[in-house]
Amino acid sequence: MNKNKKLREIFSIPNIIGYCRILMLPVFLMQYNRAETTREYIAAFVVLAVIFLSDMADGYIARKFDMVTNLGKILDPVADKLVQGTLVLAVTLKHPLMKVFLAVFLCREIYMGAMGLYLIKCKNSLNGAKWYGKIYTAVMDACILVMLFFPGLSDTVSNLLIVLMIVVGVFSWIMYIRFHVEILKDQNS
Repeated sequence: MNKNKKLREIFSIPNIIGYCRILMLPVFLMQYNRAETTREYIAAFVVLAVIFLSDMADGYIARKFDMVTNLGKILDPVADKLVQGTLVLAVTLKHPLMKVFLAVFLCREIYMGAMGLYLIKCKNSLNGAKWYGKIYTAVMDACILVMLFFPGLSDTVSNLLIVLMIVVGVFSWIMYIRFHVEILKDQNS
């Protein structure tokens, strides 16, 4: 790849939006963690809204104006995971039981990333998300957003949401392990 093409890929508009999205994460985290008043929470949520809107914008621009790049194909899902991790961390800072979910989240993501890389290396392909992975993501996103948008939830309700995320996260992880074991058995047959 020549230097100009490489620079155009690195500095394409969708990729610049992706970089900005990642750079806004610490801003959101600091604003949310320091928030005590409604106004301060609203300021944090405005940053979060910009992060979510920029995710939609970079994909739309990349497809609409034929700016899809190999770097963007990596940057976008990495940014998505960083957003997800930042939201988990934000809630963890306000709810002590979230430390257990944070451990499940990190271990599961490390496992999924490592297994994904291994399968790509061995099979030169990767299967898409399974139904249990989609359910996990939906449950986690819903619970996290409820806890973010309603910071005054009782400890009982927050802890129930956290336990739900832990149970669904572990279930999803176990199901993926079983799926990966089957793939590896078939590969070795």
